[in-house]
Amino acid sequence: MGRRKDIDGSAGVPTFYGKELRWQRERAELTLQQLVEGSFYGVSHLSEIERGERRMPVELAEHVDRMLRTDGFFKRRCEDVQRARRRGHAKYFERVLEAEKHAETIEEWSPTLIPGLLQTEEYARAVVRATHPLAPDEDVDERVSARMPRARLFENDHNTPTYWVILPESLLRGPILPPEQMAEQLGRITALTHRRRIVPQILPGNCGPHPFMLGTAKIMTFPDAPPLVYTEALHSGDTIDDPALVKDYRRSYDLLRAAALPPEASLALIEEAAEVYRNGKHPD
Repeated sequence: MGRRKDIDGSAGVPTFYGKELRWQRERAELTLQQLVEGSFYGVSHLSEIERGERRMPVELAEHVDRMLRTDGFFKRRCEDVQRARRRGHAKYFERVLEAEKHAETIEEWSPTLIPGLLQTEEYARAVVRATHPLAPDEDVDERVSARMPRARLFENDHNTPTYWVILPESLLRGPILPPEQMAEQLGRITALTHRRRIVPQILPGNCGPHPFMLGTAKIMTFPDAPPLVYTEALHSGDTIDDPALVKDYRRSYDLLRAAALPPEASLALIEEAAEVYRNGKHPD
């Protein structure tokens, strides 16, 4: 067996936390499997926390404190880790930013904007500038630069999550960019679809009442942790892990998916709109 790699606790708050966690676990002579036993989390989840690659959920921190008899230390300190923000992202989005990288499936309903995971740089810039009209250019650049790496989620051939997105038809008809840039944005969606990286569905404008007329939703499942739902408003976001609420969102999303066009018909609509934009026009 190769020598295990040490953890550099000076690299940041998450790695400092993870190094202490591993020290306490080994002091108690517990394996990763033994420590997660009785929780809803897997060995890989805990291992990534020890390496500083993932943040500790409060309920797992409580379980670890019980198992290691650390008198609430890891629960108290996990709040410090949560506050160790990445530049360019809102604090409330931190948990989602990390969860996306480890998700097995991501299902998203985005009623007003192309989702961040699919945005081109021009689209992201238009959204940031509209939301922060008085922000200095360097602040806008920082926010846009922080968004772009999220798109690399679809470049990994081995760990790409199953991503299923539902968009209203109005997003194809109401551009926020010049025609050539809207064509590029829609072209990114169609390219990812043809590469079998995403499954888009379009909710037709004449569908009538549907179960998601209020709010957004991103539903994420994991191989080693319970599912999460993320909803977002203008200047706030909420990550939901309550099983009953997650089940309610799951049911509403499934009903919405049933009201949307099939993937093949949806792709044809997106490609048609992209072609119209390429010709310098706007779809009817």
